Amino acid sequence: MKLLVEASSKNQEFSSDGLIVALEGYSVESVCYYTMDEIREIRKQYSGEIFVKVNRNFLNEDLDSLREVLKELDSLSIDGVFFYDLAVLQIHKELSLSLPLVWNQTHMVNNYRTCDYYYEKGVTYALLGKEITLEEIKEIIEKSKITCMVEVISRPSVAFSKRKLVSNYYSDLGEVGEKELLVKEKVTGDYYHVLEDSYGTCFFLDTITNGTSVMKDLYDCHCPYIIMREYGIPSFQELVSDTKDYIEGGCKDEDYLLKYKKLGDSTNFFFKKTIYKVK
Repeated sequence: MKLLVEASSKNQEFSSDGLIVALEGYSVESVCYYTMDEIREIRKQYSGEIFVKVNRNFLNEDLDSLREVLKELDSLSIDGVFFYDLAVLQIHKELSLSLPLVWNQTHMVNNYRTCDYYYEKGVTYALLGKEITLEEIKEIIEKSKITCMVEVISRPSVAFSKRKLVSNYYSDLGEVGEKELLVKEKVTGDYYHVLEDSYGTCFFLDTITNGTSVMKDLYDCHCPYIIMREYGIPSFQELVSDTKDYIEGGCKDEDYLLKYKKLGDSTNFFFKKTIYKVK
């Protein structure tokens, strides 16, 4: 089981198996973005795996530049590209690129049959949805041909809108405000960080998903990759180092689990089914 990390700032060193970096202008739902020049330098200096996020929706006028970006990433032997827009998959096919793709359509990555559909279309990896249970994750890992990734520790991104929701809010008030808000959802009482950039507005749950308790299950079912995102996580480098040691030790260290209870008891949907009821 390999560990990938997405950092909240640049020039950090982690004892992980790989990095996830968001390409500036071509990705969303991140707090730290990299230029293509910076990605080239990382590729030269870093010996681990590098995955690049190219996960925003693209307009027709974006497609020519998207083609050039994908060709450049292909030439750099990037280990994988996270994508949302199916234009990425189509261009990948048209140009016969060898660049591995990661299906990253959030809530839609939730069953092994659809994962196999994308695998047959040439997609190598799937980042499983954050709304499915541990048992459902294990079923997909067991039955799908695709290589699965599971986000285990993060303040998860839960929604994205192309609209400038924060700017519009302040505009209606006749005020000028920050591009980041902390809001409370009235029904559940949960708090969310709302971040706006030039491509839209992202909502991050203001509660840490602490998946330390499921790592042994993921290890035992041979989950290929787990992901940890730094945003809002304290002592992240120490956490990454301890997690890497925990994995390499066969996920048997009870002290690790006790130590990281401090991250909280929220396991998000790992043990909670999503049930839709008709009123």
